[in-house]
Amino acid sequence: MKKNADFVNQLIEAASLLAKGRMAILGEGNISGSLDQDRFLIKASGTSLATLKPEHLVKVYREPFLEAIKSDREFDDSEMEQLLLDSRYDPDSLKPSVETLFHAWLLNLPAVNVVGHCHAIAINRILCSPAKNNFASRRLFPDQIVYCGPSSVLVKYVDPGLILAREIARKVTLYIDTFGKPPRTILLENHGIISLGQHHQEMISATLMAEKAAKIFAGAFSMGGPVFMKEEDVNRIDNRMDEAYRRKIAGSQ
Repeated sequence: MKKNADFVNQLIEAASLLAKGRMAILGEGNISGSLDQDRFLIKASGTSLATLKPEHLVKVYREPFLEAIKSDREFDDSEMEQLLLDSRYDPDSLKPSVETLFHAWLLNLPAVNVVGHCHAIAINRILCSPAKNNFASRRLFPDQIVYCGPSSVLVKYVDPGLILAREIARKVTLYIDTFGKPPRTILLENHGIISLGQHHQEMISATLMAEKAAKIFAGAFSMGGPVFMKEEDVNRIDNRMDEAYRRKIAGSQ
């Protein structure tokens, strides 16, 4: 029980850090964390990351969402509402976020125990612009590689829910086929960022570094445009043992 309570506190701390960083100002964004192979916690619909409380984290079963994503059938609004309600471990708890679907799929990836999603301002400036492809696929400085990965998954805009979850699953699978591991950051066009981590601090580090990178990327245009790192340098840094160790230590603090 204490382990679960500590994990809940970690998720609440992470949610608060995202809110303090102005990554989420109202009810937007969400956070989730894996409890075991079958269940995870997800922010309830309509609640705020800034004021998240233990009762705002809903314990749900992941299998119903994985089955919905894998299936080829469509769900109407009433069926989706019922899926969200039926997934709850406690039927008296709040309704989970409509974005629970993609959280369920991402938490099923190797070494992913925490997922955070927010609508960060600097990142969204780019995701609402023609520059989004370069920002997602290129890297500007070493720490961006260490904490955000050698590249980010970029997902075209679709409405939140089942269609978005399926598109995320498709694009992340392609990324894993290319890099041999899950991404650390997923960028959603005209929407926001999803960050993945083995620990809550790893997820926070990826989000904060992506926001810093977005500010540097935008600022570089005032001085003639970004100068990106070479692909061989990006790959070398991504696979350096000392950088992997530094990322692990940062994630455990």
